[in-house]
Amino acid sequence: MCNLYNVTTNQEAIRAIARTMSDLIGNMEPSLNVHPDYPAPIVRNNTGIRELAAVRWGLPSSQFALMQAAKKRAAKLEEKGRPVDFAELLKMEPDRGTTNVRKTDSKHWTRWLGVENRCVVPVTRFAEPNPGNKTADGRTPNAWFARDAQQSLMFFAGVWVPQWTSVRKIKDGLTTIDLFAFLTTEPNGVVGPIHEKAMPVLLTEPDEVEMWMTAPWSEARALQRPLSDDKLVLLPDGAT
Repeated sequence: MCNLYNVTTNQEAIRAIARTMSDLIGNMEPSLNVHPDYPAPIVRNNTGIRELAAVRWGLPSSQFALMQAAKKRAAKLEEKGRPVDFAELLKMEPDRGTTNVRKTDSKHWTRWLGVENRCVVPVTRFAEPNPGNKTADGRTPNAWFARDAQQSLMFFAGVWVPQWTSVRKIKDGLTTIDLFAFLTTEPNGVVGPIHEKAMPVLLTEPDEVEMWMTAPWSEARALQRPLSDDKLVLLPDGAT
């Protein structure tokens, strides 16, 4: 799954392709490497307005996942003879977020697949670990993929959730923030040899962006497909 990507572009290009009505982002960095649980630019549908905003990467994890994590923490505390208030423990269970959405038929995700929770995420290249290219000291470098050698702007098909309350980091306690993630699908012939499990859902044409942002899920779900091989390239090692 993609847990690192880069966006090297300008706000005018994003606004033009995604037909943005409002820009809340201020001055965007000209080149940005985006990591999970950090803010990134997205274009979202928000109360009838399409706006460019900075939103934190990582949708809420499922209640089942948080429950299992809390049970493990409770068991460790009980082994040490410490009292456990499980309801409070579950409430405060840290959730760094889920970066990618694959199973769109899951009840956890279906509530956020409507137009009102849709977004597109600008991207110029994305990374996947390349285990076949390990360095002499055992590190696994990233392989980088782009639309073309010029790293032209494209978009992930994404979902966002407004004002979600959770514990992202223990030191911060409960926080209420906007969150986003993007869909994945089976890999195409470019990504598959390096990452055989999945690739992000990519939108390269303005009409695809418009479809994702406006069509009912019964139609928009057709966009959860691998990008055709001729629309994606593997960048040379060391390319930036």
